[in-house]
Amino acid sequence: MIISVASGKGGTGKTTIATNMALALERAQFIDCDVEEPNAHLFLKPQIEKKMSVTILIPRIDEDKCTHCGRCAEACEFNAMVVFPQTVLVFDELCHGCGVCSYVCPEEAITEEEKELGVIETGRRDGIEFIHGRLNVGEPMATPIIRMEKSLRKKDGTVILDAPPGTSCPVIETVKGSDFCLLVTEPTPFGLNDLMLAVGMLKKLTISMGIVINRADVGDEEVYGYCRREGIPILLEIPMDHRIAHLCSEGIPLVGELPEYRDKFIDLFAQIKEIVKEKGSS
Repeated sequence: MIISVASGKGGTGKTTIATNMALALERAQFIDCDVEEPNAHLFLKPQIEKKMSVTILIPRIDEDKCTHCGRCAEACEFNAMVVFPQTVLVFDELCHGCGVCSYVCPEEAITEEEKELGVIETGRRDGIEFIHGRLNVGEPMATPIIRMEKSLRKKDGTVILDAPPGTSCPVIETVKGSDFCLLVTEPTPFGLNDLMLAVGMLKKLTISMGIVINRADVGDEEVYGYCRREGIPILLEIPMDHRIAHLCSEGIPLVGELPEYRDKFIDLFAQIKEIVKEKGSS
């Protein structure tokens, strides 16, 4: 079963939920897809065993062969190429590595070279298999790294995907194909606004969802009312608790220091499993 953990906004405690559920289960594959700012390793503290580079192919122009016909620029959906009468400009940061430019070039004047976008590291903590990616500083495209991470996921057992915050392309790339998405929110106007965006995204992708409300005893009741109206189950509520804040600031998982939370996260997983089972039988 593939469970993605997402949030409409940053700072809701998404990674806290994802890592503690993995630790409570004691046996899972954990993939941190927040490649711009991965931090699950701070809580899971895995032993990194392997590191691999993630690259895309960037076009390079042979000016001796090029006739400046402009077909490459016309075919590029991302405006990564501009053809002038005497030269061709390639904007590497806009290129998605699709290769269409070299395919349509009638003079075979375009070759491709590898450009590194970032790296993926894999490791282990006890029964948890760990994967995370890191986007190189200044690179704009996270999705190729996320796609590569997901290609390493197990075909059986439990896989937990920790998504980036928000509802942009990297989030969609992370959650698509999930059996269930757990949305972490907080009972505030900002939390509700971004939760609604995330729910709309998951509805478009037809992914089953449930809610975790963090800092549940602050703010207002609007998030609860919204979940009732939309028929989205609230699976776990976590109160504002200085003990939790202290543990998170130190990178210490809740399930190790507050034993009652181990049972809460095991129950959370059981609820998710039951929802996925009911959906599969309907």
